[in-house]
Amino acid sequence: MISAQTARRAVWRPLWQLPRRFDLIVSLTKRELAARYRGSVLGILWAILTPVVMIAIFTIIFAGIFKAKFGASSSQWDYALYLFCGLLPWNAFQEALQLSANTIVSHANLVKRVVFPLETLPVSLSLAAIANQLFGTVALIVAALLLRREIHPTILFLPVLLIPQLIATLGAAWLLASLGVFVRDIVQGVTLVLMAWMYLTPIIYPESLVPDRYRSFVNFNPFTPLVRNYRRIILEGNLPDWPGLAYFVAFAIVSFVFGYWWFGRTRKNFADVI
Repeated sequence: MISAQTARRAVWRPLWQLPRRFDLIVSLTKRELAARYRGSVLGILWAILTPVVMIAIFTIIFAGIFKAKFGASSSQWDYALYLFCGLLPWNAFQEALQLSANTIVSHANLVKRVVFPLETLPVSLSLAAIANQLFGTVALIVAALLLRREIHPTILFLPVLLIPQLIATLGAAWLLASLGVFVRDIVQGVTLVLMAWMYLTPIIYPESLVPDRYRSFVNFNPFTPLVRNYRRIILEGNLPDWPGLAYFVAFAIVSFVFGYWWFGRTRKNFADVI
């Protein structure tokens, strides 16, 4: 009994020690951000340019050709704003998960030779993704000001959405970082799953276009209320949808607890497999 309790404590101990690793996490996050744009001409502007190109493509296809629209406005600029607002949190989530799936394997030297807090690697990737999202959010606010000549005070609720989003991302990142050690195909698999998940989330199309027979399925998707709430506080000036946000928070907590538990239970085998 004592040894079992000791083992359980050992699994969770690195998590309680994460605040002590703050300087290391910040250093890793800065290094990750710098490495992405090192040597490029545009540098950090790629964090804004990439979603802008995606928005232009989707706007031409869905708003221009298929006449999709959000709310009462039929303006393609309005569609682009709603699309940008939905893509920002999704891109951050997707980016963190795709990079985390290979992070332990790509840092094999830290696994084999050094006593290193491996749990900080997915954390730094998740924080770097959130930082990129914040750069894009600034661009979104500027675009909304230019096109609508207004900014809503409800944007102050942004941390209420960012914190559970980060919690959910951390859990999923820890889970995939571990799975990436044992199942090398996980990187390709995650790409396919995330692609399907994005199209099943009302990001490039409004929820109103979803047929009634599929509405419950879309509402079951935990990212649906998150995207909805980003649009509510930034573009519509409405308070968050609290029941929907509560559902996403529950998903985030489950993701965080299970993802870290899996990572902590399997990390002792990383060196043997790598």
